[in-house]
Amino acid sequence: MGMTEQTAVAPSGTHRQPRWRTGSWSGTRDDERVAEQRWVRPALIALLVVTAGAYTWNLSDSGYANSFYAAAVQAGTESWKAFFFGALDSSSFISVDKPPASLWLMALSGRIFGFSSWSMLLPNALEGVAAVALLYGAVKRWFGAPAGLLAGAMLAMTPAAALMFRFNNPDAVLVALLVASAYCLTRAIEAASSRWIIATGALIGFAFLAKLGQAFLVVPAFAGAYLLAAPTSLRRRLAQLCYGLVAIVVAAGWWVAIVALLPAGSRPFIDGSPDNNIFNLIFNYDGFSRIFGGGGPGGGGGGSMFSGPTGILRLFNDLLGGQASWLLPAALVALALGLWLRRRAPRVDRARAALIIWGGWLLVTAAIFSFSTGVIHTYYTVALAPAIAALVAIGTALLWQQRDALWARIVAATTVLGTGVWAYVLLDRTPSWEPWLRPLVLVTAIVGAGGLLAAPLLGRFARRTAVIATTCVAVGCFAGPLAYAAQTVTTPHAGSLPSAGPTVSGTASGLGGGGGVGGLGGAGRSGGFAGGPGRSGSLPGGGLPHGAASGSGVGGSVRGGLPRGSGPRRGLPGAAAASGSGPANSLFGSRGHQFAAAGGGGTGGAGNVTISRALAEFLERDSSHYRWIAATSGSTSAAGIELATGGKAVMAIGGFNGNGGELTLAQFERYVDNGEIHYYIDTGGGFGGFGGRSSSSTSEISTWVSSHFKSKTIDGVTVYVL
Repeated sequence: MGMTEQTAVAPSGTHRQPRWRTGSWSGTRDDERVAEQRWVRPALIALLVVTAGAYTWNLSDSGYANSFYAAAVQAGTESWKAFFFGALDSSSFISVDKPPASLWLMALSGRIFGFSSWSMLLPNALEGVAAVALLYGAVKRWFGAPAGLLAGAMLAMTPAAALMFRFNNPDAVLVALLVASAYCLTRAIEAASSRWIIATGALIGFAFLAKLGQAFLVVPAFAGAYLLAAPTSLRRRLAQLCYGLVAIVVAAGWWVAIVALLPAGSRPFIDGSPDNNIFNLIFNYDGFSRIFGGGGPGGGGGGSMFSGPTGILRLFNDLLGGQASWLLPAALVALALGLWLRRRAPRVDRARAALIIWGGWLLVTAAIFSFSTGVIHTYYTVALAPAIAALVAIGTALLWQQRDALWARIVAATTVLGTGVWAYVLLDRTPSWEPWLRPLVLVTAIVGAGGLLAAPLLGRFARRTAVIATTCVAVGCFAGPLAYAAQTVTTPHAGSLPSAGPTVSGTASGLGGGGGVGGLGGAGRSGGFAGGPGRSGSLPGGGLPHGAASGSGVGGSVRGGLPRGSGPRRGLPGAAAASGSGPANSLFGSRGHQFAAAGGGGTGGAGNVTISRALAEFLERDSSHYRWIAATSGSTSAAGIELATGGKAVMAIGGFNGNGGELTLAQFERYVDNGEIHYYIDTGGGFGGFGGRSSSSTSEISTWVSSHFKSKTIDGVTVYVL
């Protein structure tokens, strides 16, 4: 195929340039491209600098964010074995419930700068900046710099992105790698390049090592776009897709193969796998059970509690709507419009290929999130943000090319008005939060839509009207998500269920974890709900109201997820409660610094836990003589102890929610007889998990310890000296 078939989205100079033109897009004249170059680089630099500033602003305010992953990062800074396997503790008893790719950069940063909240979270912030730059590059290549800048800006201001690129969950690495793979695919399609298609596959494979099967949701769209649009023969296209598949398998499979082939005694237990099998984790706990339910709280079932009932409107509900759906309707309009406009284009048409890439990414991922009956957390929606941003930018570029046509202005005006109305609806869910925003976005959207329709008809006032209309369009469409993102950036978040933006009336995404050390992170030893400092309201399905549960926890009485009078603990930087609590409901959040059982709540010990100074000092005595300073039930409890004691290893029996590290009593007795464990901390059989899931072996261990060893009570926590 000749390169002329795939050059520009539209031939340059094929339409009259109207007087109200205010900028240039793909397909514009040569003199406009020259003028464009004068401002593109400064604009891109400004976008990246602002993004970096926002994502690194007071980065340490969130403390260790999700203590579960923070403890694993800390362990990786102290042990290369723990680093490689993603172990929760430096003695490599059990891994986290994901592959370790998301931990590696954070642990390397900790090794370079010393482990701290800042060094841990910095790589994720930089990944966010890289994702913005790569999205700009991918969109700009085929649709021009203005479209690229618009796409990058929309990604940066998505509330879920502002949350995850300042947090330590695996989603930041996942999204950055997938955007990088989309950029490589763009380059591959341009020249039917085997090298670039292999790079695409390798990046997707590496994304698998961050968050497993979610990385593969883009594969159908990517493969379809390349198969259709690459300018080479069908046989070569199929062969190159096979190269890409091999790259995926190699990049994703090398670590899996090592873990699978090593003897179980040479590596940590696999969390999320009751039978200590990496394939169980991949296909069950973090695989099909996420889609079809089942497998317990962490691996499936109860998904509606965290993201609402399944259905086509799930992404727009009270729990998920404010995270990433602000421009979702506009993205769907852009996708449908673009495919219609390019329906008769040549096979190698790049605009249609781009629509398939980003539209397929959006539709497949949205379908999984909307209809999965397993656990779908609100912050997962960050995976939608790049596709939404790219589609809106592409749709804008396509409409700009047709700006002389009345139908194009009608579509643009209708989309702007609909986006403003949807922003009003989302903001109306937080009626007490910045109430002036609602009328602002609605009025400016109406004015902007009217200006788009009227500007060409106003003669000598057309240019001025166009400037006003463009400004109003920007405010009406972007003020809402930008304000949510600003609130998210300036509000600390902690726990395993963070959520972007202010409190949404009637929801309760601030579920505290059950169990934990003496009830920390939840409602005492029996597990259950603690209405942590997250969003207020009642639980879906009539559960306990916010703050209903209380229990006696380490460092003070736990009520509503936070102990009274608890300040920053030794080894833990101050971290505030999750978003939406009290004074955090302002545009720029709050600066609270309490940290104990703090966080967005959720299953599997969702609230972070910490321990008192007295207990930390007690556990550290003679710690150098033991492989583990203590054993306890649940990774959340163990993580809090490790962070408070400077990274001393703690054996987390049962893992995140009882799905891993299933020691038998005989195995535990051997560890004790060999003098490898100093203390046992009784959590009453709970795992810091949803409902305190327990196993018979854990109960046997607890019973055996209580009948053979003396105990001490320190700040309400029962500690057995082994």
